[in-house]
Amino acid sequence: MVYHGQRRSLLQLFEDQPRLNVCAPMVRYSKGAFREVVRDYNVDIAYTPMILADVFKSSEFARQDYTTNDRDCPVVVQFAAHDPTDLAHAAQLVAPYADGIDLNCGCPQKWAYKERIGAYLSDRPETVRDMVRTVKSAVSIPCSVKIRKHPTDVRQTVELVRRAQMMGVDWITIHGRTRHQKSTEPIDYDVIRLVKESVSVPVLANGSIFTLADAEAMYENTGVDGVMSARGLLQNPALFAGFEQTPLACVEKYVNRALAYGTPTFIFHHHVMFMMESIMSPVERRTFNCLSSTPAILDHLSRYYGVGYSGECTF
Repeated sequence: MVYHGQRRSLLQLFEDQPRLNVCAPMVRYSKGAFREVVRDYNVDIAYTPMILADVFKSSEFARQDYTTNDRDCPVVVQFAAHDPTDLAHAAQLVAPYADGIDLNCGCPQKWAYKERIGAYLSDRPETVRDMVRTVKSAVSIPCSVKIRKHPTDVRQTVELVRRAQMMGVDWITIHGRTRHQKSTEPIDYDVIRLVKESVSVPVLANGSIFTLADAEAMYENTGVDGVMSARGLLQNPALFAGFEQTPLACVEKYVNRALAYGTPTFIFHHHVMFMMESIMSPVERRTFNCLSSTPAILDHLSRYYGVGYSGECTF
């Protein structure tokens, strides 16, 4: 972790800007280099990948995986937890290097459910209440929760957000699908609108934001205060700037920042694969996806697209 300079108040941002563009927490992908790039294309707030609070508070090695700087602001650190004490301890450790803390109550993965984190908490509003209360008493930076639509009873969704608000949560993000639904299924605008109408704190909406038109549809149907994108930004980090596909200047920015920060080849390659998906032909994608080294990736980007890397190639 690296201390960054003067922060931009998240709560002030919600007051000053009626519609916020947000980069979602994405395992492996929403790390420092990527967060910096999307900020260049109208992203207002960026989240870290989900971090396990119990591991973060116990392991110096785990804490080294979170890095930030004065260009990475405002940044929200997302934790997964089921124990209030673990969450509070982790929040205290990261608070000097973050602008907000988010509690993941929506991760749909089976392993997460077995660990009693993520979407497991959707049926346990008392636990969420206790964790929000503990974090609010432990740190001075804002705290939020990210949830999903309850799989069987939307009243449980409303109860969850109301309890969180009672304990002082500063904003809420809701994904408009249940943990059982596929990402190809439609977003439930009605449950998102119901959450927005049930609380007085700002609400962000997550799910199927791939274009500015998708964002506009979300605002018109739900009245939320901001939209959050995950897969849409992976495929096109410039979507909130109105680009229909990733501009090559954006690819070049990512290449240079990712390699300057020592991004592993696996993650670097996958990011570029996502960004170039709509640009490359199917045949070229198959060739590009088989590249196995950073120099080979750079050579392909330079030779066929003029995307340059300004650093020294020491791979």
